[in-house]
Amino acid sequence: MEYLYTPWRYQYVTGSDRTRPKLGVPEALSAWPGETHCVFCNMIAAVEYAVENGMARTEAEASVYLLERGKSCFAVLNAFPYNSGHLMVVPYRHEPSLAGLPLEEAEEMLRMTRRVERVLQVAYQPHGQNLGLNLGKAAGAGVAEHLHLHAVPRWLGDTNSMTVLAGTRILPESLEQSWRRIREAMAADTPEPR
Repeated sequence: MEYLYTPWRYQYVTGSDRTRPKLGVPEALSAWPGETHCVFCNMIAAVEYAVENGMARTEAEASVYLLERGKSCFAVLNAFPYNSGHLMVVPYRHEPSLAGLPLEEAEEMLRMTRRVERVLQVAYQPHGQNLGLNLGKAAGAGVAEHLHLHAVPRWLGDTNSMTVLAGTRILPESLEQSWRRIREAMAADTPEPR
């Protein structure tokens, strides 16, 4: 197995510097004082900070790849995706487990996940999708302290020689392109009634 070193991921993986978002952050956020919470909490705080300081909401959301906001959860692209279109549904509540969420928040998370499933199907026409939770570090959670559900489009034969032989994943679409594609599909989708 070959290794492609990605030193920019070290701070994210170890949590050694989560004081401000790292990807796609425009200059308007450069003065954001940050928080001491996780990447998901910081993301929402950074968007609100940017809006309060004059940035358009859509631009602030795009800067952190925020796709949709609900009452108690939001959908966001994974900045380190397994495949193009890999996104997450995240409660605003800083909670490590599904069982720890109030029932109404868990229900909204499931409704948003159902919407994400439909939207990914329209946007990418995958052959299948992985939808799931990793609860705790031992289960593979990258941010174990804040629950998040992964939604990953999958295609038959979606591996190539780089993945199989070089152990390196190649993504055919930038995060910006994925964000635009999914937002367009969300605009065309009709949310389920509550």
